Amino acid sequence: MHNQSNRTFQTARTSESPEGVLKAAREFFSRRNAIYAAYVEHEGPSHLTFRGQGGEEIVVAAFAQDGGTVVNGSSYMFDQQVARFLSTLAPAAQAPAGVTA
Repeated sequence: MHNQSNRTFQTARTSESPEGVLKAAREFFSRRNAIYAAYVEHEGPSHLTFRGQGGEEIVVAAFAQDGGTVVNGSSYMFDQQVARFLSTLAPAAQAPAGVTA
């Protein structure tokens, strides 16, 4: 199997709000180097779909869960840029040992 297939869907947890994540995604992908820039094509309350060079699609979705926000990102060719975006998000706070959310 092709090793890129493991990177087409990526997920992270953050302490940022879903709205904050989508705002950050809009800024991150629209301000990248021209070859990797992507522009919002479709917008919903919990996701953004971007279109990049060559028609490449990037999808970022965010939703609240257990006191944090789960962020999913997907792209076939821009997987490294999705990983970079996810790494810019503040990590979710860890619950103390023995405490469940």
